[in-house]
Amino acid sequence: MACRWSVFLLLALTLFFSSCETRDSDHRILVSIADQSLELFHRAKLLARFPVSTSRFGLGDRPGSRSTPLGRMVVAKKIGAGAPLGAVFKSRRQTGEVLVPNAPGRDPIVTRIIWLKGLQSQNRHAFARCIYIHGTPEERNVGHPASFGCVRMKSADVLRVFNTIGVGATVDIIPGSLPDLVQQPAAIPKSLRSSTVRSLVRRPHRREHKL
Repeated sequence: MACRWSVFLLLALTLFFSSCETRDSDHRILVSIADQSLELFHRAKLLARFPVSTSRFGLGDRPGSRSTPLGRMVVAKKIGAGAPLGAVFKSRRQTGEVLVPNAPGRDPIVTRIIWLKGLQSQNRHAFARCIYIHGTPEERNVGHPASFGCVRMKSADVLRVFNTIGVGATVDIIPGSLPDLVQQPAAIPKSLRSSTVRSLVRRPHRREHKL
C-alpha cells in the first residue's frame, strides 16, 4: 500500500512540475501596422527589426473579421520546433510538405507558429481566432498588408524570433510607426580626451632667427 502511494505521489509531482513552464519576462515584441515592421527586444535593447505583413482587412478583433488586433498580447504557445524552413502546417500540425519561398499558388502557414493570447478587451478574442506570428511562403508580399489577421514573416526571420523568445513574452501591436531609438555617442576615454585637448591647444614652436 505504501509503495502504491509513493508511486502515485511521484506521478503527481511529475505532472505538476512538467506543467510549470518558465515564463519569458526578458523579451518583448513590438509590431507596427504603419511600418509593417516588427522589432525584437531583450529588455531595453533592440536585437533586430524585421519586415512583416499584417491583415489586408484592416484592424480589429471581431471574430470572422480577418483583421489584425491591436494592443498588448502574450506568447501563449510555440509550435514547430525542429521543423525545416518552409515546413507546411495545417491545424498546427506538420503535413510533411516543405515549400520554397514564393512557391506559386500556395499560401499556407509555414516554418513556425507563435500563438498569441490577448491581455486586453480590444484583443480578447486573439487566441480563439488563432492569431499567430508565423512564416509565409509569400515572401514577396512581406512588408505590405496581405494576411488574414495574423502577422506574417519570412521563414528565416520567424525562425530567429521563435528561437529567441519564450512563452510569456509580451507582444504589442500598435497602429502607428515604431519609435525612433536615439543612439548615444560613445564616450571618449579620458586619456584620449585629455591628449586631444593638449594637441588642440599646443602651439607650434617658433624658431628665432638672428638678423
